[in-house]
Amino acid sequence: MRLIFVSGLSGAGKSVALNALEDAGYYCIDNMPAAMLAPLISHTVRSKDRTYDRMAIGLDARGGEQEISGVPATIDELKRSGIRCEVLFLLATDDDLLRRYVETKRRHPLARDGLALREAIALERRMLEPMINAADLVIDTSRMGVHDLRDVVARRIEQRSTGRLSITFVSFGFKHGLPGDADFVFDARTLPNPYWDISLRLFTGRDPQVARWLEAQSSVKRLLNDIIAFLEARIVEHQASNRRYLTIAIGCTGGRHRSVYLVERLAEHFAASFPDLLARHSALPATSQPALAQQPAPPH
Repeated sequence: MRLIFVSGLSGAGKSVALNALEDAGYYCIDNMPAAMLAPLISHTVRSKDRTYDRMAIGLDARGGEQEISGVPATIDELKRSGIRCEVLFLLATDDDLLRRYVETKRRHPLARDGLALREAIALERRMLEPMINAADLVIDTSRMGVHDLRDVVARRIEQRSTGRLSITFVSFGFKHGLPGDADFVFDARTLPNPYWDISLRLFTGRDPQVARWLEAQSSVKRLLNDIIAFLEARIVEHQASNRRYLTIAIGCTGGRHRSVYLVERLAEHFAASFPDLLARHSALPATSQPALAQQPAPPH
């Protein structure tokens, strides 16, 4: 049996992730009261119905702080019993969550008793701390569209081979804020910046013109080699501790040139050794994909 717990901030994409897993053949249950987890799983384990071989259960903060705080202990118990469990946690910045709720005109599930939307988001963050601390994989959906998130869930969870480490390299711009899901963050802002070459400004780190320009800078090659050496040692440690997921973020000022180039080169270097590898560029324009907030209702 494979069991995925999907949790996260309301509006961060939980429903989208569950839909992606359902499309992949998982039996999905959303907004499950945490107190009902034990009897539900006991029933599915005893059942001979193959329907429950792969399940995804959505958990949020609506059951209250006391109820959600006991979930990590339940998950540990399930793992000790031999059930293959993973926790996926989705988050986004306050500004993105506020924008999504404003655009969809939906009510936050904790926005009651006169609690303002921003206060409800802060309360939910605090209530869900036990879940993010127990998470195997955290995904920051701040700059993702619906199809981006579905693709990340499919590639990092559903398509990941059993026992193999799933690695994601993500480029970002410091001016947009740090990604909330990174295990390691590297700063490329000290490197020469192609942005100041007018002929390169409109290109990105994926374009050959920018790549050739950066490859001519000795400091770029030194930083790339330093990051590779660091990660080769750290990845071994992650594998030894049975970590299933690793996210490495590379940032520059705008997230369009230097960080994008470095992510592409790092992905090329590590792809041969780690087939479950994804390169993502959070600051580059989405390719005709709807934003999470443009759905009929915000994902919870």
